[in-house]
Amino acid sequence: MIKKSSVANKGQIPFISLIPFLLIAFGLAWGIIALFILLPDQMTAIFGQITGDHPLFFLAVYAPAIAAFIIVMYKAGTRGLRRYLARVLLWRCSLLWYAFLIIGIPPIFYVGSAWKGNLLTEPFPFPSFQSLLIALLLAAIKGPIEELGWRGFALPLLQRKLAPIWAALILGMVWGFWHLPAFLLSGTQQSAWSFTPFFIGTVTISLIVTALFNASRGSILLPALMHFQLMNPIWPDAQPFDTYLLVGIAVLIVWFNRKDMFSREGGVKQVIPQADSQVMPNDVAGDSGTIPRVLERE
Repeated sequence: MIKKSSVANKGQIPFISLIPFLLIAFGLAWGIIALFILLPDQMTAIFGQITGDHPLFFLAVYAPAIAAFIIVMYKAGTRGLRRYLARVLLWRCSLLWYAFLIIGIPPIFYVGSAWKGNLLTEPFPFPSFQSLLIALLLAAIKGPIEELGWRGFALPLLQRKLAPIWAALILGMVWGFWHLPAFLLSGTQQSAWSFTPFFIGTVTISLIVTALFNASRGSILLPALMHFQLMNPIWPDAQPFDTYLLVGIAVLIVWFNRKDMFSREGGVKQVIPQADSQVMPNDVAGDSGTIPRVLERE
């Protein structure tokens, strides 16, 4: 038993790895944006005006994923990295979650926009079908990539020590605070927003995504899909009223999943799935969509 346990834990990611993960994620993202804030003329002369579509802004957005890749590679090598990335292919989940992701999210923005009063006053922002496709592509390869770090790496580690509800709240606050420099830099989308509603929104979204993450047994794909839906350029501008609606939805999701959200046994704890781990066909997610138990622990 000791030998089997030793083999199973070989190459796994210790909880202490959260420290270098956060140092890299914050250091890379904040470092890039700080240079443009502190040395605007010099940075603009070398790299051009910073915008939300600038390659360096993409690099800053990718910082959590880069941090996760570096640590997984260091701890488990290429084989461990492949097993970690295999979680991008996890898609099994309750149909209720798919209904929420595909059908339930758009009305949040349309209702929020109507509440804001701009649903019928702001024109469709894309002059052509080609520009729409480009905007969708950029949205798909920007924010959702963060989930390789936040939900793919940090959340399982936090859930080893905390019940999902507390892990979600902590990660949501860290996630929101990580975005702060973008609000101080002109040329980015966040510079036109108020930080407080955005911060409340990241904590709220973290609660929803944590329930989804655990219901899908640690999928990175489904949190990335939700991230994309929440920044989908097709939806109308609803800030900050979309946040108010999401708060109500988060309360309902936490309530319906309260048994598992408040239990340390209700969270996925693996960053790298065991090579020989087995998932029973009926254990992915029940009809109720509640969070399943994890068969293996790191």
